[in-house]
Amino acid sequence: MKTLAICAAAALLPATVFAGCDNPQTTYEMQDCAARDYAAADAELNTVYKAARDYMKWLDQDVPENLKGAPDALRAAQRAWIPFRDAACVAEGFQFRGGSMESLIVLACKTELTRQRTEQLRFLAESQ
Repeated sequence: MKTLAICAAAALLPATVFAGCDNPQTTYEMQDCAARDYAAADAELNTVYKAARDYMKWLDQDVPENLKGAPDALRAAQRAWIPFRDAACVAEGFQFRGGSMESLIVLACKTELTRQRTEQLRFLAESQ
């Protein structure tokens, strides 16, 4: 019965959670795949964030001193977004509170929100 519940819960996860993994069967394998996917999503976010930060610095270079602040605004937004993402995903994990799937759901959520944020920052960085 427990295996059935794990499989049913895993079916609800985005397919990208197991990207790069060959048919994970156990909760441990699923969590390992999800952790690797989150690490990859986070690394991409950091790369794209740097490009967005460079764009914001470029925006500030030729404006009067009293109009500068684009990189600071981006940094503040990112610093606010991280706790939002983490709290939203903890809340989503409550669907499986105390169960073996809770951490998998939280990781899947963090991966998905991180990818969404990466695309937002990519759009900003490519505005130049």
